[in-house]
Amino acid sequence: MIASEVRALFAVASRPEIVSLAGGMPAVDALPLDAVASTVADLVTSRGPVALQYGSAQGDPELRARICDVMAMEGITDARPDDVVVTVGSQQALDLLTRVFIDPGDVVLTEGPTYVTAINTFAAYQARVVHVSMDGDGLVPDALRETLARLAAEGARVKVLYTVPTFQNPAGITLTAARRLEVLEICRRAGVLVVEDNPYGLLSFTGAPVRAMRADAPEDVVYLGSFSKTLAPGMRVGWALAPPPVAARLVLAAESAILSHSMFTQLAVERYLATQPWPEQIKAFREMYRERRDAMVETLAETMPAGTTWTRPEGGFFVWLTLPPGVDAKAMLPRAIAARVAYVPGTGFYADGSGRNAMRLSYCYPPPDRIQEGVKRLSDVLRAEISLRRAFAHDPATDRPSK
Repeated sequence: MIASEVRALFAVASRPEIVSLAGGMPAVDALPLDAVASTVADLVTSRGPVALQYGSAQGDPELRARICDVMAMEGITDARPDDVVVTVGSQQALDLLTRVFIDPGDVVLTEGPTYVTAINTFAAYQARVVHVSMDGDGLVPDALRETLARLAAEGARVKVLYTVPTFQNPAGITLTAARRLEVLEICRRAGVLVVEDNPYGLLSFTGAPVRAMRADAPEDVVYLGSFSKTLAPGMRVGWALAPPPVAARLVLAAESAILSHSMFTQLAVERYLATQPWPEQIKAFREMYRERRDAMVETLAETMPAGTTWTRPEGGFFVWLTLPPGVDAKAMLPRAIAARVAYVPGTGFYADGSGRNAMRLSYCYPPPDRIQEGVKRLSDVLRAEISLRRAFAHDPATDRPSK
C-alpha cells in the first residue's frame, strides 16, 4: 500500500461502526488528564514568556537532560544532553537523518516487514530499500551477511540499517540479546550505520525494559525515541541520540527545516516528567496493553481457521498475522470493511510489494471487548474468503471451476 492508500484506509477505519485493528494509536484516555491539565496550566502561568517564545533547533536543555534519564531505563547510561536532538516526533528525526546521510541510489537495509512511514521517507529521498528477513527471534544475522555480500558484489552503496528491534512495528517481534550484538558487529565491520528506532521499548509486558542496541555501541548507533507511545502523540516530541558529529549535522538540518521546535510542548513534557509519577503511568500502560494483547491472541486462537498463524508480542502494539496459502489480505480488505472490521494489509510494510498473505493487527486502541468482536468479524471474513476460493478453485486438468 502506498501512503495515500494508508490514509484512505484510516479515514474509513475511523467510522464508529467499524472495529479498527488498523491504526497504532495509543490509548491516551488512560492518561491522568487532570494532572496533564494542571501541568500545562502551571507552565503557562509560571513560564509563559519562555514557553511561548522561539527556542533552539537542538531542543530545551532541561528536556534533553530528562530524556537521558528516560534512556537510562534501557541501559543507555552514557548519554549526554549535548548529544540529544529534540525533534517533532521520532519521524522527523528519521527524516533529518535520511536527508543528511542518504544520496539518491544509496541502499537502506530494513527488516522485512518494516515500518510503513520509514519506507515512504526513504523513497522520498530516492533511496533503495532492501529488506532483510526476520524470524521469531528478529532480524536474521546470516541473512544480513548474505545481503551485504550480494550488494557489495553489485557495487551498491549501503549506508544504513534501519531497525525497530524491540516489539517491532509491524511484526511485534523482539530481536534477541545475542543477535543484537551479532548484528552490531556485522554492521560495524561493513561500515554501516545502525539506526535504532525504539518508540515501544518501555512498554514491556514481562518486566524490565529490553536493553537498547545503542547501549552496546555508542559510536555505531543513532537511537530514535519518542514520547508518542508513553505520553501522548499530540505532543509531537521525539528525539535522536547521536555521536557528536552526527548530532551537529542534525541540528543544522533541523534549523533549515523548521527553525525551532515548539517550546510549549517541549516544556510541557519536561514539566510532566519532573512533577508527575510517569514511571507508574508507564506501568499502567503496560498492564492495559497486555490485557488487550491477551484479548487479541486468545480470540485469534479461538476463532481463526487452520493454516492461520500470528506472532505473540511481549510488548508494544502489534500482532503480525499470516493467512492460509492463497489468501490475499489486500484483496480481502474491502470485504472486511463491509463486515465492519479494519486491518492493514502486509503489502504496506514492504518496499517491493511482498506481504500479500499477511496483515498487521493493532490492539492498542480498542478496549478488550471491541478487540474480541473485531477478531471474530475478521475470522468470519477469512472463513468466507477461504470458502469462496474453494468454490471457484480450478481443476488444472480441465481449466474449469471444480464442483
